[in-house]
Amino acid sequence: MLSDTSHPDGPPTVKFPHRSRRGVLLGLSAPQLIVVATCGLLLLGVLLASGVTGALQLVPLWAVVLAAVFIRHRGRALVDWAPIAIRYALRRFRGQLVWLARPSTRPQREGLLHLPGTAASLRVVSSPDGRLGAVHDPHQATLTAVVKVSSRAFALLDPATQTGNVSGWGRTLAALARTGHIARVQVLERTVPDSGDALNRYWHEHGNAQTPLAGPIYGDLLAAAGPAAAPHEAYVSLALDLKAARRLINQAGGGLTGAFAVLSQLASTFDQAARTSGLMPAGWLPAREIAAVIRTAYDPKASAALDRWSDSGRPQADPAAAGPVVLVEKADRIQTDSAHHATFWIENWPRIETSPGFLHQLLFTTGVRRTLSLTYEPKGLEAALKDVQRKKATVIADAAERARKGQVDSEEDSVEYADIKQRERQLIAGHADVALTGLLTVSADTSEELNAACAAVETAAVAALVDLRLLTWQQAEAFTNAALPLARL
Repeated sequence: MLSDTSHPDGPPTVKFPHRSRRGVLLGLSAPQLIVVATCGLLLLGVLLASGVTGALQLVPLWAVVLAAVFIRHRGRALVDWAPIAIRYALRRFRGQLVWLARPSTRPQREGLLHLPGTAASLRVVSSPDGRLGAVHDPHQATLTAVVKVSSRAFALLDPATQTGNVSGWGRTLAALARTGHIARVQVLERTVPDSGDALNRYWHEHGNAQTPLAGPIYGDLLAAAGPAAAPHEAYVSLALDLKAARRLINQAGGGLTGAFAVLSQLASTFDQAARTSGLMPAGWLPAREIAAVIRTAYDPKASAALDRWSDSGRPQADPAAAGPVVLVEKADRIQTDSAHHATFWIENWPRIETSPGFLHQLLFTTGVRRTLSLTYEPKGLEAALKDVQRKKATVIADAAERARKGQVDSEEDSVEYADIKQRERQLIAGHADVALTGLLTVSADTSEELNAACAAVETAAVAALVDLRLLTWQQAEAFTNAALPLARL
């Protein structure tokens, strides 16, 4: 949960709580506990069957188990890496690291997006009036609508306006979370290559090329700078939880018709609340525009053709062609139709007071194409308070155990306990509780350019006070969650 520590007479500041590294029990994660318990049972069986001699003969096995449990690599124990590595190895053995779109003459399900991996069953559907599109996920039971938003440059606003926008966004999240019907809210901000067609179209419609001096200069500027432009786009996705909203959906007619009625009400709530945080909704995307956003994520160079084919000025695509033609997954990156991508997880957020615009340097890194995804997952009040009590009890129990053993106090525990108390006070005061997940995808035309872009982004992340962790053996799934406006985790 983000903490607003603004002072009345000074500029707004924010900080994030300490990310707990505690395990399920005794500081061990679930895979570690399973391995330790299994090893303990095995040791007991060996002692009963062969005695100490048999146990000593298996010393290499015990050494391997201890190494797997306690040796850490990139912040995780080796045993925690095992499920990820096994899944990647199985996909490689089955030939699933390469995904190819195959033309088929068989009947296709209407609206199916033809995405790789776990997103294969997603389809885009339209509301009965045809004005609102949404992505239906039958496995997670969600219906996700997407709106394109814009805003004034946050860094150029005065401190009072910045404070108002930050508080307004907090109230927007709280309003959505309190409904109990939202599964996730995703904010996606990305840069995309621009062919210049949109600029030229606007100039031909609203400009005057015959204006003395200015007309030729503007024409030359658009011809030179248009293809090199990299505009920023921002989207907000609302994922309706179809199970949690079942009663309202049934009252509205049931099925997708009732779901769209509930989703439309949530969209109206968001539109009203978002304006208080400085956001300007530009309309909820219909099905073909959602497909275009997905298509340009996999194939950035397709944006030029989609711009030329669009009569409305906003790119549109056939849902059946939204997915990639080819996707090749490697350990630390993926390659799609016209780009290479690497996805990072934002492991740690700033834990000291900093400006609300701390991500500015990361978002405006020169010469880098990237997509930032912030996914908020609301939690119910009762569940959040129970989680607070459990974490408080864990911290107190660990401190008592160290005191009993005569060990020194841990300052990390003191900081974590203070953050837990702050979270509890915010919950009691009526604030919503959300879990925040940040993912950053870097894209480039070639593998060498991707290496350089990743280095630049990691350097900018240090200045932004965030810690990035390159995801290993899970790049394909991470790209789906990070680069597409699907509000998935």
